Amino acid sequence: MITFARMEYKATEIEGVYIIEPRVFNDARGYFFEAFKQSEFEEHIGKVNFIQDNESKSGYGVLRGLHYQKGDLSQAKLVRVIKGRVLDVAVDIRKSSPTFGKHVMVELSDENKRQFFIPRGFAHGFLVLSDEAIFTYKVDNVYAPQAEAAIRFDDPDLGIEWPINQQDVLTSEKDLKAKAFRDAEYFE
Repeated sequence: MITFARMEYKATEIEGVYIIEPRVFNDARGYFFEAFKQSEFEEHIGKVNFIQDNESKSGYGVLRGLHYQKGDLSQAKLVRVIKGRVLDVAVDIRKSSPTFGKHVMVELSDENKRQFFIPRGFAHGFLVLSDEAIFTYKVDNVYAPQAEAAIRFDDPDLGIEWPINQQDVLTSEKDLKAKAFRDAEYFE
């Protein structure tokens, strides 16, 4: 018996980071797709015990990130957009990695229905490109304020090219005070 995968798992230039494209079934009623299937996910990526789903709503120009949790409280994330369009970024902050300091950038939208898997050891952020975006993600560890950390989204050492004028970016005071990449706490 042949089993056809419902999703396509695309490895990126950074090991462990994947773009996942679902197989979408459209008809006169609308669409249907499997957003997550544990057996398929484990076959392509490995075992990740997701324990919590989160959701945020943001307007155009909102930039959240680059966030991560340190140590044993770090989080793997499976992210997607339910409404709107965002530019999502994962930065490798594993000091021993050959891609340390490099990033992967992908557009996620309600139209392309892509998902982005970000393993532990990465800083993560996204920029809203549409008037409004509803962003959802699964995590494999609880939110732990004592372990949270952030790196400046506009750090020149990272070379992330956000496609928006700096004056149009809306971010939190906490993110504006985030550390420079060179001063951040890394994973070993």
